[in-house]
Amino acid sequence: MTRVLVTGGAGFIGTHVVTALSASGCQVTVLDSGHPAAHRAPLPADVAGAPVRRADLRDPQEVDRALSGVDVVVHQAAMVGLGLDLDDLPDYVGCNDLGTAVLLARMARAGVHRLVLASSMVVYGEGGYACAEHGPVRPGPRVVADLAAGRFEPPCPRCGEPLVPSLVEEDARLDPRSVYAATKVAQEHLTAAWARETGGTVAALRYHNVYGPGMPRETPYSGVAAIFRSAVEAGRPPRVFEDGGQRRDFVHVRDVAAANLAAVAATETLGGWRAYNVASGRPATVGELAAQLSRATGGPAPVTTGQFRLGDVRHIVARPDRAATELGFRAAIGLAEGVTEFASAPLRG
Repeated sequence: MTRVLVTGGAGFIGTHVVTALSASGCQVTVLDSGHPAAHRAPLPADVAGAPVRRADLRDPQEVDRALSGVDVVVHQAAMVGLGLDLDDLPDYVGCNDLGTAVLLARMARAGVHRLVLASSMVVYGEGGYACAEHGPVRPGPRVVADLAAGRFEPPCPRCGEPLVPSLVEEDARLDPRSVYAATKVAQEHLTAAWARETGGTVAALRYHNVYGPGMPRETPYSGVAAIFRSAVEAGRPPRVFEDGGQRRDFVHVRDVAAANLAAVAATETLGGWRAYNVASGRPATVGELAAQLSRATGGPAPVTTGQFRLGDVRHIVARPDRAATELGFRAAIGLAEGVTEFASAPLRG
């Protein structure tokens, strides 16, 4: 029986991961700090029968106790989203990077050499693009003046002509464009260094836009699906930023849990550090997601606002082939099916 510690296992994604691991026969324990950015209610005593230990990853003694007898760690714990403002920066770095560093140091001391890391598509910044004249190119940072004028599509940095979005692969250059993204890149680099130093194994799962039952209600740290769902539940039209044409890969949380289950198994033989896109492979626009949610709930139609957030990116859609080939993981839940369920599923208070 594989013994698994899931950090952040009482959170939105963590709860589904713990449930899937327990159902597969793993012996699971949970370490969760109950951070208010993710939890408005007290932590439960258990998740799917797995006991929950409330503790901060930055406490080495608590981490040591949680690691006792563990074969593999599934590291979900993190502050997510764009947050409120730069006052959040120390908390992001403390929770995501210092917490990860303490966890890795104590894993090395305890002789635990298998890790599944919850990373994110935000490490890429913008997705893949191609110019008709110059081929694959990397757009520059978004400019406030362009966004304010409604020019949302990034131009070719060499000729200024429109670009065609393409799929991003795991070997793409990392280009974090927010504080959260920078901390996720740091997590990847820390775990890669740990794997080299210890001979350990890391499967870094780059989640794309995760949604599904148990998603937290709208907060400054919520994903777009939760923000739209909270709006329609309150009888308000979902407010779609920019022109609604931003392309994303929305992946259901039960598919994400299945990817974690596959990654836990792969860490037995994988060796070294390896990144995987966890995505559906079926892109949709943010406007399409809002419209599907409105239809599924019978709520008001979305409103396209033209508003923007500088930390957002325009298009980010993944190629999911590596996870399929090496982990045997393919997302099974389509957007129409998933949104229909999500429209009436319970959210976190």
